[in-house]
Amino acid sequence: MVELDGAVATVELELYGAVAVVTINRPHARNAISLDTMGELEKTLDAAEGARALVITGAGDRAFVSGGDLKELAALRTHEEAAEMARRMRGVCDRIADFPAPVIAALNGHALGGGAEIAVAADIRVAAEKIRIGFNQVSLEIMPAWGGAERLATLVGPGRALLLAGTGRILDVGEAERLGLVDLVLPRAEFADGWRQLAASLANRPAASIKRVVRGVSAQEAVDAFAELWVADEHWEAAEQVLRRRH
Repeated sequence: MVELDGAVATVELELYGAVAVVTINRPHARNAISLDTMGELEKTLDAAEGARALVITGAGDRAFVSGGDLKELAALRTHEEAAEMARRMRGVCDRIADFPAPVIAALNGHALGGGAEIAVAADIRVAAEKIRIGFNQVSLEIMPAWGGAERLATLVGPGRALLLAGTGRILDVGEAERLGLVDLVLPRAEFADGWRQLAASLANRPAASIKRVVRGVSAQEAVDAFAELWVADEHWEAAEQVLRRRH
């Protein structure tokens, strides 16, 4: 485990080879995001730079992230304070989305409100069975402000995004998978090993290049990414192994 400072951490970073695992560790508050947690996430993402795969998960099995910490954030009463908080956490989610290596959201528990926004900032969402996910900010008479509304629309289309965020409907994991909001569902007993194995398999050089392409680049950029991999030593070593097996 990587120690970021001397205080009790609400965000933990563990490195397993080329895989960085970020755990939001506030199970007593269902891993809700406080202002301190935002700061720790910023520092943790700094420390995770260079990882070839990044995993974001929550502590325990009840919640991935239950949203913002209402007990603390209730102190924000002015327009300026609310906007600053939203900008700050939106910046964290943007950093997750823009991380150069593949990012997995390992949904160990329910992902609600801001937790769903963090989940959709990842490239891949792996969920334990029976978890639920929902953009239910409307129940507080507010809206997603951390970039989740836009990312939800990209995943499921603008009509479904409006339906889900506008009603605050909470989905079971099966429906979330059918809509494309969750990519892989695993039995609880296999969940931890499953996402770790997936992260390890993605922690290689081609995966980062593939991420660039699927996120949208020009044809020339895609060709350049391929050519960069083609001339690398790793490609020729792998090609030689294939050729040896054929003879």
